[in-house]
Amino acid sequence: MTERRVLISGAGIAGSTLAYWMARTGWRVTVVEKAAALRSSGNPVDVRHQAVDVASAMGITAALRAAATHATGMRVLDASGRSVARLPMDSGTEIPRGDLASLLFEAAAADATILMDDTVTELTQDAGGVDVTFAHARPARFDLVVGADGLHSTVRRLAFGPERDFVQHLGLYVATVSLGAPSWNPTEVLLYNTPGRLLSVHPGRGDALAAFIFRHPWTPDPGPRDLVTSAYENAGWRTRELLTHLTTTDFYFDAVSRVSLPSWTRGRVTLLGDAASCVSLFGDGSSLAMAGAYTLAAALTDEADVATALRRYETRHRTLTDPKQRHIGRTTGLLVPRTRPGLTARNAAARVWSARAA
Repeated sequence: MTERRVLISGAGIAGSTLAYWMARTGWRVTVVEKAAALRSSGNPVDVRHQAVDVASAMGITAALRAAATHATGMRVLDASGRSVARLPMDSGTEIPRGDLASLLFEAAAADATILMDDTVTELTQDAGGVDVTFAHARPARFDLVVGADGLHSTVRRLAFGPERDFVQHLGLYVATVSLGAPSWNPTEVLLYNTPGRLLSVHPGRGDALAAFIFRHPWTPDPGPRDLVTSAYENAGWRTRELLTHLTTTDFYFDAVSRVSLPSWTRGRVTLLGDAASCVSLFGDGSSLAMAGAYTLAAALTDEADVATALRRYETRHRTLTDPKQRHIGRTTGLLVPRTRPGLTARNAAARVWSARAA
């Protein structure tokens, strides 16, 4: 039987998990990653629900726990910094995104060909496979190409069409920056809201991370520092102090978006993770990516016909992603209430939840 070849674009959480499982089911795996090196930092994400079982089967549970953040709960604050409510963290393991991606990459790398600092530039497919042109590596042919390359997926653009057809701006932007020092609360995520704005400080593992999430119309080619600074003018609490880190440190910035496609597959090209269904602001995207990668690898193992396997993968995994898609408006409304009455109602609900949890 001829060995089947798969190209996975993206060496992040989705791509590395898929590479691990496909190599163990007999596929010859190549991973192409646009970055020259994996990111060593990132927002905290959760490994929970189905992803817990995937991590266990990969033998990385102990390493996940060793790399977990120090956060044990979330504390909602008012303008003076007083506590409004304390909320428990959801079950699972919280870990910096870069650390999770590195653990998964290390698990996959031994059995895959890795092309760092490279990207796909052209895809030409027929009934039997896909001819791929790279920016640097020699052209090659694969039985399957998987776009696991995130919200701004190159594979999705090449095989499905321009990003504007599938990516919807949700009316928010997010910026995150390392504070380079411990948080003044070493075990709790601090949440401070004013209407249309959220400022959070996460303790991480001793190096705190500030996040600015705010409502703003879509702005082509925004100047990130100026946009964030103007959005948080006169926001109160310790906002001015935290904004100073944006002027001295590199930071992450992007629009909060939803990715939605009628189908994740075009012929011998399919999508995984945020490239297929970007659905969340905090945490769930990573768990869904790991679960989706496992489901895709299992479908390709159980079904000899690739087209049948890809349909099976999508049908099964959409049962997890579609509810998140439907409820994303409710989630953003709770995280970043638009109005003062909305914020008051959210805080009242947080007090009730806090009392019940206690």
